[in-house]
Amino acid sequence: MDEGPIQPLHGVRVLELGNYIAAPTAGRLLADFGAEVIKVERPGTGDELRGWRLYSGSTSMLYRTINRGKKSITLDLRSPEGRDAALDLVRHCDVLLENFRPGTLEKWGLGPEVLDAANPELVIVRVSAFGQTGPLAQRPGFAAVAEAVGGLRELVGDPDRPPSRVGVSIGDSIAGLYAGFGAVMGLFQREARRGGTAGAPALAERVVDVALNEAILSMMESLVPDHLAHGVHRTRSGGRMEGIAPSNAYPCADGTSVIIAGNADGIFRRLSAVIGRPELAEDPDLATNAGRWAQRDRLDEAIGAWTASLPRPEVLAALDAAGVPAGPVYTAADIVADEQYRARNMIQYLPVDTGDGEPREVGFPGVVPVIGGASLPVRSVGPDLGEHTAEVLGELLGMDEEAITTASGVRA
Repeated sequence: MDEGPIQPLHGVRVLELGNYIAAPTAGRLLADFGAEVIKVERPGTGDELRGWRLYSGSTSMLYRTINRGKKSITLDLRSPEGRDAALDLVRHCDVLLENFRPGTLEKWGLGPEVLDAANPELVIVRVSAFGQTGPLAQRPGFAAVAEAVGGLRELVGDPDRPPSRVGVSIGDSIAGLYAGFGAVMGLFQREARRGGTAGAPALAERVVDVALNEAILSMMESLVPDHLAHGVHRTRSGGRMEGIAPSNAYPCADGTSVIIAGNADGIFRRLSAVIGRPELAEDPDLATNAGRWAQRDRLDEAIGAWTASLPRPEVLAALDAAGVPAGPVYTAADIVADEQYRARNMIQYLPVDTGDGEPREVGFPGVVPVIGGASLPVRSVGPDLGEHTAEVLGELLGMDEEAITTASGVRA
């Protein structure tokens, strides 16, 4: 019998007060796996992400992606009526997500102590640039700043140029992953305590504090330990990873590129044979990764000369036959056409208003991680502004039309 889609978080209700990417990414993850996520947006303008990379219409595909599976309501949190409605919603929720500058919720009368009084079992997830405590807590900052302070920017780009940036808001997304993990961890602890002698977790245990710069720092592997133990100062190395060779991007004859990771000793020997340079594998100076790193320019020149002589399909076929890890550098069009993504339901088509008249079927990334062999279905794209205000405030809180209008800040 068909039991419907897998929804591990079915029955969990989340109130999302966040804007932009970090907290909304956490909300997206929870919604992906079945949680009911109620996104609170300011009346009139909504989440500013609606206008980021907006090519037509009134709502960007970025917003539709980050806020999929959610319900959108508008509340004027600066008004007494909007604040009261938010507190009423808190009484019906399991998790609250926010990514305002520290002190903002407190200024609105919605600080942790107030939220705890309304719902002593609420898990409160707070995302900010530098965390809720410490000398920089009050300093504003987006992911770009956090990526710099967390150590990432120093390693991205070419050594003879200023630090670069990856093409997405990676700092926000990583913080969102930690926020989602923190929310589930808080829920797990709460459920584990139920029925026990210890009682419900104290407020301090239910406040999850995610700092953007710390989320980046946590991804920097042994950057700090290497510095403190060995005095190492890592610098930018372009398409390479410091200390690992050969591993880089290489151009092909048809104008495309491939990534080849031939840095393990056995793999390097096979790679040398594939590119017609077996003498490289016999060179004792290249027998270890440290030796190969010291001669990385020589190796990249040899590999690049081979890839430049062949179109990408032939390069990849030869490497695959030899068991050398390699892959194409994909564009969005390549991803959409890829059979591996298709087999795991990782591009899902949903109707969406693109601003061009009738709704169009647009492909969106699937749900990660996979449960059951393929991506779970994306339930809906990011909603229109205030699309669910009447439903949530009316059905969940029992507010009448006039009260809804006052609390939402939307006048007819």
